[in-house]
Amino acid sequence: QVQLVESGGGLVQAGGSLRLSCAASGRTFGSYAMGWFRQAPGKEREFVASISWSSLTTYYADSVKGRFTTSRDNAKNTVYLQMSSLKPEDTAVYYCAARSSGMANRASPSYDYWGQGTQVTVSS
Repeated sequence: QVQLVESGGGLVQAGGSLRLSCAASGRTFGSYAMGWFRQAPGKEREFVASISWSSLTTYYADSVKGRFTTSRDNAKNTVYLQMSSLKPEDTAVYYCAARSSGMANRASPSYDYWGQGTQVTVSS
């Protein structure tokens, strides 16, 4: 089994920055693509960012392009989401996810494993 544990969420003011981390178990982390998704109150879960196993491919939702950056350190079994210029509409529970194919993907059903989520709240 693969376990994913997010950290780094919290309360920040609009315009601020926050870095989320997701620590993964498993011998094959380096072959997994990783994704970030979020779910705001009353809304469906939406795609945020994804990164391929090699870090050569990244995808971002239009709403976060230029503000968020995802990266990974395979030696540490960790993926990151650096968030800057945060807006109140970024408020959500953020989830990391892993898929075994290694290819970055925007579709949540393509992911095999999910973390527990971490709350990000951006005040106006």
